Amino acid sequence: MDTIASLFSFITWPVSWVIVQFHKVYGAIFGPDTGWAWGLSIVSLVVLIRICLIPLFVKQIKSTRNMQALQPKMKAIQERYKSDKQRQSEEMMKLYKETGTNPLSSCLPILAQSPFFFALYHVLSSIASGKEIGVIDGPLLASARQAHIFGAPLASKFTDSAAEVAALDASLTSVRIVTAVMIVMMSASQFFTQRQLMMKNVDLSVKTPYMQQQKMLMYIFPVIFAVMGINFPVGVLVYWLTTNVWTMGQQMYVINQNPTPGSKAQDSYLQRLLKSITQHGEVRGRRRKTIVKVIVAKSTSDRNENERRFFSGLTKAGFAAQPDGTVIKSDTIEAEAEGGATAKRQQPKRQTKSQRQAAAAQHGVVKDTEDDSEPAAEEAPTTSLEKKPQGPAKEAAKEEAKDEAQGDKPARPRANSGGSRQQGKSGQRKGQQRPKHPSSKK
Repeated sequence: MDTIASLFSFITWPVSWVIVQFHKVYGAIFGPDTGWAWGLSIVSLVVLIRICLIPLFVKQIKSTRNMQALQPKMKAIQERYKSDKQRQSEEMMKLYKETGTNPLSSCLPILAQSPFFFALYHVLSSIASGKEIGVIDGPLLASARQAHIFGAPLASKFTDSAAEVAALDASLTSVRIVTAVMIVMMSASQFFTQRQLMMKNVDLSVKTPYMQQQKMLMYIFPVIFAVMGINFPVGVLVYWLTTNVWTMGQQMYVINQNPTPGSKAQDSYLQRLLKSITQHGEVRGRRRKTIVKVIVAKSTSDRNENERRFFSGLTKAGFAAQPDGTVIKSDTIEAEAEGGATAKRQQPKRQTKSQRQAAAAQHGVVKDTEDDSEPAAEEAPTTSLEKKPQGPAKEAAKEEAKDEAQGDKPARPRANSGGSRQQGKSGQRKGQQRPKHPSSKK
């Protein structure tokens, strides 16, 4: 480890200078020789580095998602050119170029952080051996050697002997307890970060070898860090534990705000978005509008199960998503949602024969009372199946009624009070009526 750290000795001066500047601030609050002043200086160094690496972290997220989306195509290329490794490599590079994907982008944050990690390791090792390094001169070196975190010096390691620990004015038991606890916390945070990525932010509908590799790394990385951790000084453990916690929080934020399509995190996000739209009647926030806009732009077949469930919930709530990412209230959609389906035409209830006859008779009486143009006694009541004469036919009916009143023609039989069904039009039909069927009721 010392040999590797010496390769990054060119960056030890900037790292030591940043630590000293933070130490001046925290030393004025907690005291220059305390473990809090030096420990928080290392934590602040981590935060500063990780803020500078945010653009690389964004590239890492995009690259990881692109690699997940390309896995089916990559698998097809491997099967198609399995006997020609050169052609397989060429097709892979062509696929990366067409999609703008860089496989190394997923490792960029770790690669960019490595020089600072080894430079810090080199600084703390020099402090443990009492050597000046960078801007840490004699007084600062003595102050750093006296700094303890929970009884363990910053420069002590789990593998140090009792004599080495005694030289730093500490006990071997306290050093090993503190380092063991920090190693366990460092490994656990690494495992939880990777598990959070695999369980929530991976498209589970696509089964690829990439997912199996990530699952293996979820268990392998914590073991590797646990084995390496016994050779790390307490200050380096503070550095690595802080960067793991930062990564976990940063990843949690990205998963909640911009989850991978098809993942459980996307389902949770869309359900929260649906609840917000239902409560406020609009899409709040530019990022949310962008996500709705992207989903609307997809065809129905291209949307995953989470997105289809989201649109179904919008329809039931009476909203329709627009291409610009907004939503509108639709009364038609709301009515259909409340009815549970598309509104259907209401069919009238079927009536019995006696009910129909009673309704027809009542309808005929109402017609007689409402007709002011003729006397009620001179016109036979009409049933619901009859039609009033129009035009010349109506005039002929009036003449027949007048003749009947004067006695020139025998009066036609009127409809009975029961409202029995008649054939044809009673007011216009001439000649003898058709006899009733013997089986009909009298």
